[in-house]
Amino acid sequence: PCHYLLGVADPRYPPLLLQSPHAPLALFVDGDPDLLWQPQVAVVGSRGASAGGRDTAQQFVACLCRAGVCITSGLAAGIDAAAHEAALRTPGGKTVAVLGTGPDLAYPPRHAGLRDRIAAHGVVVSEHPPGTPGQAWHFPARNRIIAGLALGTVVVEAALRSGALITARLAA
Repeated sequence: PCHYLLGVADPRYPPLLLQSPHAPLALFVDGDPDLLWQPQVAVVGSRGASAGGRDTAQQFVACLCRAGVCITSGLAAGIDAAAHEAALRTPGGKTVAVLGTGPDLAYPPRHAGLRDRIAAHGVVVSEHPPGTPGQAWHFPARNRIIAGLALGTVVVEAALRSGALITARLAA
């Protein structure tokens, strides 16, 4: 995978994110930065997703990918992981993982293989430099990037006080 640093003055910086309030000054990128210019839909939801929720997310993702839409999510357990996996499985599917760690670290750590596959076939982005471990406050802040990259947000199974609903509020 290729590593890039895209600042707000870089012509490759995603234009939709640049228009959002509180856009990060720079993005650390692992993978194909051109995907950040593709039409994206965020698919987010519960970390403790039910089997039905994961199936629903995968069905939405497959349809969106077949329509040429890139899937954006946060690499979290549950719905996020199901969305990324479905995008990678769909012929022609593309996915963007926005991390609350450095772009080289997966959170949760068991998603390291998924992070590597996304970097190889999609793109991983973070506002944090490589090697930055996750901190509790990084993840709500990450959600503003997910919302800022996407044309819309699909929420599958979310508690009233969840990161998924933070993303939905930011998207609105």
